[in-house]
Formats: sequence, C-alpha cells, structure tokens
Amino acid sequence: MKKAIKIFPPPFSLKFKYFSLGVVFSLVFVFLPLLFVIFLSELPNPNLLRFGQYPQATKIYDRNNKLLYQIYATENRTAIPLSSIPQSLRNATIAIEDKNFYSNSGFDLVAIVRAAVADLSGKSFQGGSTITQQLIKSTLLTPEPTVQRKIKEIILSVWANSIYKKGEVLEMYLNQVPYGGTSWGVEAASQVYFGKKASDLDLAESAFLAGLPQAPSVYSPYGETPNLWKQRQKEVLAQMVTLGFISKAGKEDAEKEELNFNPPQIPLYAPHFVMYIKDLLVKRYGLAAVEKGGLNVKTSLDLQLQEQTQDIVKEEVRNNSYLNLTNGAALITNPKNGDILAMVGGWDYADQNGGNVNTTLALRQPGSSIKVVTYAAALANGFTPATFLNDSPITFNSPGSESYTPVNYDGRFHGSVSLRKAFANSFNIPAVKTLNKIGIPAMIDLGKKMGITTWNDPGNYGLSITLGGADIKMIDMVSVYGVLANEGKRVDINPILKITDPMGNILEEKSKLKETQVVDPGIAFIISDILADNTARSEEFGINSPLLIPNHTVSVKTGTSDDKRDNWTIGYTPNYVVAVWVGNNDNSPMSPTLASGITGAAPIWNRIMISLLINSKDEKFAMPYDVIAKPCIGRIEYFLKGTENSVNCIYVPPSVISSPTP
Repeated sequence: MKKAIKIFPPPFSLKFKYFSLGVVFSLVFVFLPLLFVIFLSELPNPNLLRFGQYPQATKIYDRNNKLLYQIYATENRTAIPLSSIPQSLRNATIAIEDKNFYSNSGFDLVAIVRAAVADLSGKSFQGGSTITQQLIKSTLLTPEPTVQRKIKEIILSVWANSIYKKGEVLEMYLNQVPYGGTSWGVEAASQVYFGKKASDLDLAESAFLAGLPQAPSVYSPYGETPNLWKQRQKEVLAQMVTLGFISKAGKEDAEKEELNFNPPQIPLYAPHFVMYIKDLLVKRYGLAAVEKGGLNVKTSLDLQLQEQTQDIVKEEVRNNSYLNLTNGAALITNPKNGDILAMVGGWDYADQNGGNVNTTLALRQPGSSIKVVTYAAALANGFTPATFLNDSPITFNSPGSESYTPVNYDGRFHGSVSLRKAFANSFNIPAVKTLNKIGIPAMIDLGKKMGITTWNDPGNYGLSITLGGADIKMIDMVSVYGVLANEGKRVDINPILKITDPMGNILEEKSKLKETQVVDPGIAFIISDILADNTARSEEFGINSPLLIPNHTVSVKTGTSDDKRDNWTIGYTPNYVVAVWVGNNDNSPMSPTLASGITGAAPIWNRIMISLLINSKDEKFAMPYDVIAKPCIGRIEYFLKGTENSVNCIYVPPSVISSPTP
C-alpha cells in the first residue's frame, strides 16, 4: 500500500509575494495604461491651434444695466505671417520667454524645476513655461493653477511640438498672446501702442512688446503702474545681449530711445471703477477668462451718480488750484450691503500726470479722520462722551526713540474738555493721551476688525497713529465708517452683483450678506451722535461749515496729514458713506492756507452729500438697547449701560489754559 503524500499549503510569505506581483503587474500593465488612455482622450486636440480661439467680449454694466465697458468691444486681432514680424521682435520674445525655444521638445524640465525651487523657497514668482506651453495654456486650457492642468499642458506641448514646426508655433504664439487691454497678437498691439504695423517696429518697440505678455496690466503704460514697462524693457534687452541677439551698443541705443505711445482710446465710463472691477475679475477667473470668456458682469455702480460725482470733483479741483492741490477722489458706498455706488479715483482719468492712478485704492495718510477708531476703542475701554480729557502740553519719551510732542491743529491748548468736545473739534493732544491710556494694540486690533488691511504689528507704530501716522486706503476707510453707519456691523465692500457666462449660467451672485458685529451698537451710536453734533464742533469749524447738511442728520469727520499732503472729509448716514480726498499724486504739500473742514475736501463732500439727500427725509440713527440718555454737563448725554455713573455730570471744568502758538 502506497503511503499518502501530504500536501502542505504554501507559506504566507510566498502568497504575499505572488499577490504583490499580481497587483504591481495589474497596476503597471492594466490600470495605469487605462487611466492614461482615459486622460489622453479628455485632452483637446492640438490640431485646433490651426483654427485659432476667438474671444468673446466681457461686458461690465452698472446696477441699472447700463454698459460701462466692453473688454474686446471689437475683435482687436489681426493675424499676420511670421515673415511680417520683425526679427527683433521674434528674438526679443524668445530671449525673455523661452531662450531654449528652438532646442526644447515643447517643455523645459530644467526651467520647471528651477521655477519650482524658487517658488518653494519664497523668492519672487518664477515662470517655467515654454512658448509652446504658453500657447497651449492660452488657447486650449483654463488658467487654473493645478497639477493636473500642468500635466495636460506638458503633454499637449510635446504633442504640438511633434505636429508643428518651430516657426509655426512662434507664429501662432505671436498672433494669440495677450498684450493688454483689447490687444491680442502683435499686430493689434503694435497698432494700439504705437499706431503702426508690426513690420515697422524697431528694436526698442519690439523689446517693449515682448515684455508685456508676462503681466500686461502691470507693464502697460495705460495701467496703474505706467512706468514699470521701462524696467521690463531693460530686462528684455539685457537678455538679448546675453543670448547674442544684439550688441551692448544696440542695447544702450534702444534704452535711450523715447517711446511715443498712442493715448488710450478705448471708450469707457467710470474708468477707475471699471479697471478696479477688471482687476478683481482677473484675480478670480484669470486673464484669459476675463479677456476672452464673454463674461457679463453686473456691478453695484450707479452711472448717473458716478458722473455727477465726477463732475463735482473735477469742478472743485479746478476751482481750488490756488491751494496747490491737483487731484481729488471720492467714494460712495452703501454701508448696509457693501455696494460701491460711485468711485472717482482721480479728477481726470485722461490726465497725463498720473490720471489713471486710482487714489481710492492708493496708500495715503488719513490725518484725524482715523480718530474714529481711537475713540471707538476708548468707549469700549470705559471712556464716555462726558469723560474729561486734559488738553495741555505733554511730551512722550520712549527708550531708544525720539521724544514725541503732539500739537493741536489750531496751535492752542484748550484745558479740560469733554471727550465729546475734544473729538468733535478734533483736538489732537486729547486723542494722543487717550490712545496712550488704552494702548496702541487696542486701536490696531479694532481698526483691523473694522476693515483696515494695511496695519500689521502694533509694535511698528507710535502714538502718532491716532493722528494719521500710518498709511491706509480710502476703500478701507469707507469700510471703517460703514461699520459705524451700520450699527457696528461690518459688511465687506463688494461691488459685483452678478456674473454670468456667455450661456447665461450664473457664476456668482450677491445675495445673502455676511454681517459681522465688530463694534458694540451703543458705541457706534455714540460715535455717530458726536460726529453729527454741529454745536459741539463749532469751536473749531464754526456753526455754518461745509460739514453741516441742513435738515439732515449726518455724521462727519475731517482729517489733514502732516505738512498738508492729504486732506480728507468722510461722513455718513444709515444709507450712505461718502469719502473725499484732495492732494497731489507726487505727495507734495498743499498750500498752508488750506484749513481742514473749511477748504479742500469738505466743500466737495458737502456737494456730494447734499445731492444724495436732497429728495429724502432726515433719517436719524436709532438709539440701541445698551445706551442710556441722561442730563450731563448742560446737555442730554449718551452712555453705554454701566458707565452712566462713572463721571460727575455736574462737574465744572477749570478755566481754559491760555497758551502761545507752539
């Protein structure tokens, strides 16, 4: 009888080995190839490059559907053969965009790695795309910054490189790439910027155009940085020398040449606002989608109010030229929903002296208009409108820094005064002493919550911040004042009501508002009441100043920076915030005869506010639940609950300190 053979199962390690081999085999030879085939099937065909991708106009409207501007009002593109494009422009483009264009296979691995290393190390953003990649991205793909899109871009670039000759790729690129505004392709760009055919461009002009595609809105002579193009042109010329395209002498001659740009002739309404909207759209959707995607954008602007405001600013700036002021700006918002109703970034957009700079977005010093933050923080820290402040000489000494001696605008001292009177008349010394008591961090923190985006570490600022010693933007200031107008609730500025694509699909729509309570309603009410108190401010501004709007309750504050470089008036009702600035773009001082609250910004603000309220009833600020009214120091005063007994309401202040002008 044969002995039975006993079969033992294979050990687990052997099973795991064969299982792993099976998984790897399936992954490498089945699943990955299948996924790759699916991935390739979703890619657009590079043969489509031959037919071009034609843009649709993006239209920007006001709130009443009045057309403000068309990006690509007409198809501003004229395709031309490579033979009609001067060699200098071809070489300049290759030098600055893709120096290995003729030798790479559609992408440059070294450039991609170098750009990634630079970006990850925190250096300025580096581009790693070849000309072929840029052509693919601008015509066949979306600008989304994802790894998947980058992989598609590289695959399609290699594919296109196998289909087209290098000259064909360069020709398509130079006819497709955006050069700013409505200029797509070198022929349109040459006509827009220089009024000539591309074939007639010289080296200096070619170097200028070659530098534009990286950031057309930044390097355009028509944008908000109208002089940066020169720096970019020099970079292009230097790279051309490095690659042997031109000599050093040719570079120097081109740099010395003065370029004569055509004046911008694109018809548009509310130009500062439109360019602001365009910039917002580019940040959200990318340049290609904005300039070719056919978006329909409904904004909050009221064109009729915009043009009326623009006329007022222009007329007053002209009338006040004797004050050595050459520019003015105004911003009108609705504090309840963040709508921008009017944005006048400068007195004349076409002015060659920086008229296209949008001052409502520029950094300026706010002067005493920033005191609303100081006193709001003070009220949150136990101060009341009846708290007495000592307006007398003082010098603050800090180790390691210069001593600081604040002075009042009128050069006098006013003795012991109530917070209401000190704030309403904008006395400087009480404001500085108040900030010194509550602490700079308290003011910085509250300012940020109310909408100031330019302040950072409190340690970077001194007590002069309460007098406007730190730069701000007007658009941030209307957010700050909007909080006070909106019962302490912050609603972020948002001028876009609705955006749809060419098919009518809604991309975004302003509907439910996000409100954040950043200031106690009682504090907002008390600040508003003080700023609307014409009697309280009469000592400095008089009883019939431009700050008074007859038959209407309007809260308003002025501000003038050191050396009178910036002059502000900002005021509000529950439905409107109006901010006005006058000064000079070059930051030169205005005339010493300019008086805050009487001349400069205030008359402009007065005319704008009257135009807004002329047909409306007076709307007072509603007293919130946490405010108590009681007789105090000869008037009915308002207190946050719990602070009403913190001051002596029958207190008789000492006589005013008389003092010489410092």
